[in-house]
Amino acid sequence: MKAIFFALFSLCCFVANAQQTTQRDTLEKLQIVEAACGQCKFGLDGDDCTLAVRIDGKAWFVEGTDIDDHGDAHAPDGFCNAIRKAEVRGKLVGDKFKVSYFRLVVPEKKDPLLP
Repeated sequence: MKAIFFALFSLCCFVANAQQTTQRDTLEKLQIVEAACGQCKFGLDGDDCTLAVRIDGKAWFVEGTDIDDHGDAHAPDGFCNAIRKAEVRGKLVGDKFKVSYFRLVVPEKKDPLLP
């Protein structure tokens, strides 16, 4: 009885572990990019302030998150006044970068006692 239970349990674990990864998981790599207002900082055409990322020197408008989802865009460190680093996962679709993950990278504070 124990052998049957163990075999059934092992089979369930194997099946759960062998599930396929989605295409999105395999195509989208996590990367660090520059993020800012496409119009204010990257010179993209548009009427309103819109979040954009710069990847390999080229700027793309972002879909999947909004400029206002990450604080006040017009604050001193906001996207309209500063280019920030962000950790993103997504893919280029047409002329947009569709994100499935977007997180601002907090800059490290420099120790004032170190040179």
